[in-house]
Amino acid sequence: MGRRKKIVQECEKLMDKPEQIRNIAIAAHVDHGKTTLSDNLLAGAGMISDETAGQQLAMDTKEDEQERGITIDAANVSMTHEWEGENHLINLIDTPGHVDFGGDVTRAMRAVDGALVVVDAVEGAMPQTETVLRQALREGVKPALFINKVDRLINELQEGPEEMQKRLVDVISDVNELIRGMTEEKDYDWTVSVEDGTVAFGSALYKWGVSMPSMEETGISFGDIMELERGGDRQELHERTPLSDVVLDMVAEHFPNPLDAQPRRIPTVWRGDSESDLARQMREVDDDGEVVFMATDISMDPHAGEIATGRLFSGTIRKGQELYVSGTAGKNRVQSVGVFMGGEREELDRGVPAGNIAAVTGLRDAIAGSTVSSVEMTPFESIEHISEPVITKSVEAERMDDLPKLIQTLQQVAKEDPTIRIEINEDTGEHLISGQGELHLEVITQRIRDNQGIPVRTGEPIVVYREQVQGESHEVEGVSPNRHNKFYITAEPLSQDIVDSIKLGEISMDMPELERREALQEAGMDKDTSQNVEHIHGTNILIDDTKGIQHLNETMELVIEGLEEALDDGPLAAEPVQGTLLRLHDARLHEDTIHRGPAQVIPATRDAVHRALIAGQVKLLEPIQNVRIDVPSEYMGSASGEIQGRRGRVDDMYQEGDLMVIEGIAPVEEMIGFSSDVRSATEGRASWNTENAGFRVLSDNLQREKIMEIRERKGMKLELSQAIDYI
Repeated sequence: MGRRKKIVQECEKLMDKPEQIRNIAIAAHVDHGKTTLSDNLLAGAGMISDETAGQQLAMDTKEDEQERGITIDAANVSMTHEWEGENHLINLIDTPGHVDFGGDVTRAMRAVDGALVVVDAVEGAMPQTETVLRQALREGVKPALFINKVDRLINELQEGPEEMQKRLVDVISDVNELIRGMTEEKDYDWTVSVEDGTVAFGSALYKWGVSMPSMEETGISFGDIMELERGGDRQELHERTPLSDVVLDMVAEHFPNPLDAQPRRIPTVWRGDSESDLARQMREVDDDGEVVFMATDISMDPHAGEIATGRLFSGTIRKGQELYVSGTAGKNRVQSVGVFMGGEREELDRGVPAGNIAAVTGLRDAIAGSTVSSVEMTPFESIEHISEPVITKSVEAERMDDLPKLIQTLQQVAKEDPTIRIEINEDTGEHLISGQGELHLEVITQRIRDNQGIPVRTGEPIVVYREQVQGESHEVEGVSPNRHNKFYITAEPLSQDIVDSIKLGEISMDMPELERREALQEAGMDKDTSQNVEHIHGTNILIDDTKGIQHLNETMELVIEGLEEALDDGPLAAEPVQGTLLRLHDARLHEDTIHRGPAQVIPATRDAVHRALIAGQVKLLEPIQNVRIDVPSEYMGSASGEIQGRRGRVDDMYQEGDLMVIEGIAPVEEMIGFSSDVRSATEGRASWNTENAGFRVLSDNLQREKIMEIRERKGMKLELSQAIDYI
């Protein structure tokens, strides 16, 4: 029997024992060593050879990941590990570290109960470390810490025991500060510590690791480690204290099993009736209950077709079952169930019970984020991604014959990655893909060319802007084309706290009304306003302040449609509107239904919303990024000049080890092409990263020029309304 088959059989035996299951993700800032660590764990579980672990990057299963040397897609693997005399099933997801692929991290966190956060000992906690921690804690996932690349402190930086100890203590304290800040209102303490065994240290590249419990067991001290490292006896170090044993022991001991985790996690991720049988079955991880499965990843297999991978919260998922997929009609029939072993999916003859991560085929209607169940139910909370698309590229097929295939491929891309937005124009053959950054779009278009064999042309990157009202407007009137219907609306800015709460999914129209009111009031909205919320669209809210207007109830659906159209295409440059509170104060409606249909109400509302936005001095907002550059001090001037020369601002400069760190902020549009420019300005000596930091008002002297540029690109009339004289 082959080694892989034997491991699959061992995993199958443990699937029915939830107390021996650990569902975990490895998450970190880019290049801190997640995938190299995953190799060690696979080698420890006997899945790849010990010699190639660290170089094989087995979890980077796609060709472009191996070429670029970064993880692009989250990859799943199931393995076993013996701890305290009992075998444990560990379902592991290796997640990307690059900010452009953060959507994969967010989705992976819904499937797991523990997050192993990897931090580079030299670089310390970085911006993406904070982001992945925030994603884990928001989903109710418990963290543990592995500090990697300790060998560099010993050999490259030549640090003594005291300096090294101080640096490691600083990393732990930075991570704990982030954890405290994000869990201060919780009734549990998830800070990590060396003493309780939730911190491990080591070198993923050289395959050794230690923790307080492992040092007590093996008798190895930090002095021994330094001596063996400096003496080049890394193989002996690996043999005496193998990294995989140290980390997997920590996982088995400190991460919760599904029976511990699900009672706490279900109220966080599901807003259904907590007293129902379904809620009880999920809390109890009942494998005899109704099937409740959350698809967190969709991938294509050339032989099996579409594979939905995700967490099974209750029931047992089996071949042949007919299941509902949230948001779609009818049922989907399960064709096969299995588990992932890195790049390979192993089909199982048996069903997969609650508490496991399963790979399922046949769920044709599922997208990443779908709730799949044997009964119709309240779906899980939508997976809220921390950043939104900021860059767009047009993609068109070089040959018209390829157009149907390209459209199909783009629809598939949108199913697999909800952080990508696709606009398909079947008339012109031009399609717009919006993503998290240049690399995100580059990878997607490259995969369309390579995997689907479709030759495509791509346009220059286009930056996504927003429009937002800056002050309170006076009451404006919108009149229908037949002059029989009138709407009176005002616009004002929403507070940032409310906008953030909407983005994080803490305020939505799907919530029970009382819960929504409380959340709005907590975020700063006054009581009367919170009671009249009629609709939320993006990060905009419509308040119905009208009193007793006849026929308004039956017309409100059309009012909302007009409002959404107006907010999707703002009055300045048809860019989406954000962070705006609109109040409907009054309306005059024709008695006859025929005179207040869609052709009358929608244009009247759209007109009123645009007029209110103009009266409230709507302005264009541009996306910005936080920028961090690590560079030798002699190149500091050149590197900071690269930020300042891009309408950017340098906020801080400080020494870290032998490098200078420059932190600042710059507009996304100006950062296009930054990689090659900073490389040549510093002769390739700089390392840098960027992180999307939301939107800010474009400076006044650029407003008109940028608006005209966008309007021209979109083929809109170039003259602006006379009312927009403040720009």
